[in-house]
Amino acid sequence: MSQTAIIIGREFNERVRKKSFILSTILMPVFVIAMMVIPSLIMFYAKGGTKTVAVVDESGVIAPQLESDDDLMFVPVDAQLDSVRENMTEIFGILYIGAGILENPNDVRLYTNGSSAAMVESAITERIEDIIESEKLKQYDIHDLQSILAAVKTSVSLSVFRNEPDSEDELSSSTALSAGVGFALGMILYMFLIIYGAMVMQSVIEEKSSRVLEVMVSSVRPYQLMLGKILGVAAVAAVQIVIWGVLICGTCAVALPMIIPSDVAESVEAFQSGAVEAVSADVDMEVLKVVSTLSDTGYVASIFAWLLLFMVGGYLLYSALFAAIGSSVDSVQDASQFQTILMMPIIISIFVMMTIMNDPASPVAVWCSYIPFTSPIVMMARIPSGVPLWEIAVSLIILYATFAGTVWAAAKIYRVGIFMYGKKPTFKELWKWMRYKY
Repeated sequence: MSQTAIIIGREFNERVRKKSFILSTILMPVFVIAMMVIPSLIMFYAKGGTKTVAVVDESGVIAPQLESDDDLMFVPVDAQLDSVRENMTEIFGILYIGAGILENPNDVRLYTNGSSAAMVESAITERIEDIIESEKLKQYDIHDLQSILAAVKTSVSLSVFRNEPDSEDELSSSTALSAGVGFALGMILYMFLIIYGAMVMQSVIEEKSSRVLEVMVSSVRPYQLMLGKILGVAAVAAVQIVIWGVLICGTCAVALPMIIPSDVAESVEAFQSGAVEAVSADVDMEVLKVVSTLSDTGYVASIFAWLLLFMVGGYLLYSALFAAIGSSVDSVQDASQFQTILMMPIIISIFVMMTIMNDPASPVAVWCSYIPFTSPIVMMARIPSGVPLWEIAVSLIILYATFAGTVWAAAKIYRVGIFMYGKKPTFKELWKWMRYKY
């Protein structure tokens, strides 16, 4: 074990002292935030300018009520459709509304002078639908109908509680926040498994190509050498997560209370104590849930604790396989065939993670939370939405037990592969290496 400890220390020190480690530790949280913000910015700036739509309304009902905004400007035109289509070719399009639109809602056509857009079509359709519904309601001859509808319209904020009879009522966190946090955690694990697993494989290939391994195995057993490399890089990844956890927990505990307005802080206190009726009506409930969740340092710390456990378990499992691949080939190009197969469960985990945002308790998500090759990403994406402790414990036990078996099989390949040169092995040969007795 002392020899293994020396290898662990060497791998750890070599990577922690690099500038790339410091930069990735600082930039990774920024990257995750950017991954969440950039799609919204792209959608915002991808709207383009205001689109002008000429309206030919033969019913005389719809056009006067169409309201323009920053995206669409409606221009009623008193002319024949054919004439408008011929003369108004520089605007976005022409909207034709038939005379019997109230009886036949399908008598609507949009002629565009270029490519159309789904969002534009949806916006136009919704506005026409609202106007038609309003006109139909007027036929019931109800006095001051618009005022009545405005007074009746109500917005309900649903407070979700955990149904746990043996404990006090516990408010659930924001569904949107849980989905966002789960997605971010899943992406972090995805990048960790690929980056650090490939790092182990690259290190083994380089040392094998330079014949350094042949010298090292004269002083240390191949199993100890492989285990030292895996645990040394695992320590680097664990340090990164601990640093992120401390920074984020400190920010939530110190900076967040300083920037929250006093009225929101009072509502957060009432919300966290379960007194929903005491929450100010002026405070948006969804925003309140987000602030309440982020200000709960214990919750944030527990998320990072689970992240650390699943990251280490997932990394140990995949890095053992990456090390076995690296030992069996002579170059990174030769490893591509095996690496592609190894990447498939990770890619499948990302697709399953997408479905979790809609239903964290779906059968596919639950089963993939137990399968060790997908559980690190899938379970971490589910945890922010609320997962029973026994499910997390079972997932971790299966994950670490699978690593124990995998590292044994990988060590069999490793101890043979590091002395093999000039030929890329087949799957049949790898299976034969695992069956060798020593």
